[in-house]
Amino acid sequence: MNTRVSIVQCQDYSNAKEKIKEALNLIGGLDKIIVPGSRVLLKPNVLAIRPPEDAVTTHPAIVSAMCELVSEAGGIPVIGDGSGIVKPGSTATSQALKESGIEDVASDQGVELINFETSGFVEVEVPGAKQFSHLHISKAVLEADVIISLPKLKTHELTLYTGAVKNFFGTVPQKTRKQAHFLEDRHRFGEAVVDIYSVVKPRLAVMDGVIGMEGNGPSNGIPVFAGVIMASYDCVSLDIVASELIGIDSLKVPTNIAALERGFGTKHPEIIGTPLEKVKVRFKTPEGGITAYIPAFLMKIMRKQLAVRPIINASKCALCKACFSNCSAHAIEEIDRTLKINEEKCIHCYCCRELCPNDAIEIKKSLLMELVSRSKS
Repeated sequence: MNTRVSIVQCQDYSNAKEKIKEALNLIGGLDKIIVPGSRVLLKPNVLAIRPPEDAVTTHPAIVSAMCELVSEAGGIPVIGDGSGIVKPGSTATSQALKESGIEDVASDQGVELINFETSGFVEVEVPGAKQFSHLHISKAVLEADVIISLPKLKTHELTLYTGAVKNFFGTVPQKTRKQAHFLEDRHRFGEAVVDIYSVVKPRLAVMDGVIGMEGNGPSNGIPVFAGVIMASYDCVSLDIVASELIGIDSLKVPTNIAALERGFGTKHPEIIGTPLEKVKVRFKTPEGGITAYIPAFLMKIMRKQLAVRPIINASKCALCKACFSNCSAHAIEEIDRTLKINEEKCIHCYCCRELCPNDAIEIKKSLLMELVSRSKS
């Protein structure tokens, strides 16, 4: 496996195609993975119903450029994803694809757009599984000849960083995602994500790092300029470099750890193009992510003293119940038309924060954790 990672500076999305092509040429180009006539699935990150400027989703300019480049290489591009739920009982993906601008890209490019939520799933066996011996994977993913990850450069409250590997969390049903979060352990969650990744077997990753997200990602953080496009034939190697680029220890990221333990990627990828030190920028870390720096045994002993728990701000809550629907621990309760989080049931997966459309879920830290947070800032 070629684990080289290319970094190319890109000041804005107007020249995205040129910069992506440059990044791809540095590692060997698309011809190495695309045979003329092959069906190439482009998997952007379409997490929620948010516009491009919010930096929650992969920018449409990146998706459009990849459609053109795949076509020029002789492939048949298709676009697909499955977003998070934001309204109980409704399909959010179609709305998210529209709001993100990716639906317009598919229309303009004459490319098939696939909603993983509605296009069907197929059960597959997972060789060497750590958490899921069998998984239901999007039918569209399994039918593709080549799969390309198009992640957004973001922080993440549970995994510190989210990128090319975590992007494939969107290829499984909501039920499986809830089961993964209910594992109640960052490392086990990372293993579950890598179980999915091991089945999908992507051939390439192209990172949208022009405008990333810092702080309380993957959906409640702050858009921030990073000015890079990155590419690698190996998603894990790209994630190792990308997490270091934004100032996060790559070996603290659960998906990186789990992938390396399974023999995917390398701890020290070769970087080509722009030197890492030239573009390195320190992203603000997520509030919930601070517990990743606390040893697991200490967290078990001092769980209350080291608490970083989500709470619902009633003044912002619209009672849409997105948090209620997405809570795998069933920790959110409705009392007198007010939603509250049961502290005894909460497993601190932060899915409620990630998928709340009104940013009504806030973080409350214990006094000790406030002191720890300050020492890390």
